Amino acid sequence: MTDTASSRSSIGLPIGLLAELTHRCPLACPYCSNPVALEGRDVELSTEGWKRVFSEAAKLGVLQVHLSGGEPAARRDLVALVEHCAKVGLYTNLITSGIGVTEKLIGELAEAGLDHIQLSIQDSDAASADKIAGYKGAFQKKQTVAGWIKAADFPLTVNAVMHRANIARSADMVELAISLGASRVEIAHTQYYGWALPNRAALMPSRSETEAAVAEIEELRIRYLGQIVIDLVIPDYHATYPKACMGGWAKQFINVTPSGKVLPCHASETISGLEFWSIKDHALGDIWRASPAFNAYRGTDWMAEPCRSCDRREIDFGGCRCQAFALVGDASATDPACHKSPQHDLMGDIARAESGGEPGSYIYRRFPPISA
Repeated sequence: MTDTASSRSSIGLPIGLLAELTHRCPLACPYCSNPVALEGRDVELSTEGWKRVFSEAAKLGVLQVHLSGGEPAARRDLVALVEHCAKVGLYTNLITSGIGVTEKLIGELAEAGLDHIQLSIQDSDAASADKIAGYKGAFQKKQTVAGWIKAADFPLTVNAVMHRANIARSADMVELAISLGASRVEIAHTQYYGWALPNRAALMPSRSETEAAVAEIEELRIRYLGQIVIDLVIPDYHATYPKACMGGWAKQFINVTPSGKVLPCHASETISGLEFWSIKDHALGDIWRASPAFNAYRGTDWMAEPCRSCDRREIDFGGCRCQAFALVGDASATDPACHKSPQHDLMGDIARAESGGEPGSYIYRRFPPISA
């Protein structure tokens, strides 16, 4: 297992790595972005396995590591992993639900060298937040954890996934983030793949609700300029152009699953026929440069029309490959979110049909207990 090629190559260097330390999580969110088939604790990388990932990432040129899950606090070696990342010069961001986090753990993470914490909050209304999370008392616990985070002097980002149950309170989520002392808030509309796809009808907001929410957030960006950074991820089903998913396929980011599979994006396993390499069998640098999955849609040579001749092909890179596969069965197709796609009307039809009906009940995601 050798890392033979130079880290400086024609395909460039990754800047970020998403480390899915575990799929274990105490919440049951209906829009969960983890794969439908979860990886169990018995196949998770060991402490030494993750340390090797982080060492090779730093050598490859990665600058920042996002420690995610599931709930990363379910890993008893979280502090040791953070300490190792700091040792090899990686900026670390902990992405947490707050459930399972203690004040003692926050202090230990500060001593280990953690740089930043991102806390998910499901709604500004407590009852609704708990219902979305499928966990009674989650909202109050998150307020407590946010206080511990700020007391430890960590920079805090609040992440809110928006959908029909909470979209009317998008502005309230910004206000809540400010009240918690956050320096950044991410208002991210639900992306409909993975576990969110079977819940799409229960989650899909209408176009009018979406446009009103986006307008509110844009106004708040102006009002709170210099006080808080407000990131907005718009919903694909009401878009004119697609998002540049992950900044382009295998262009900037690496995703490592709990078992060590290395992916170009967190949802890429939904595309059938791709060959994913594991950190157990290959060096991270070799995977970045030579993995069949990473090279499948890298750059622009794979594109067909209308993407191939589009002046936005180096801006949005044809959009999301996973969404193209989910909706039209062809991962090389133009993302239907783009108005130039022959299937663009399909997204509008789905959005109108599903947002216009009764939302129905959530299909909750159930994980093994956090203490398992």
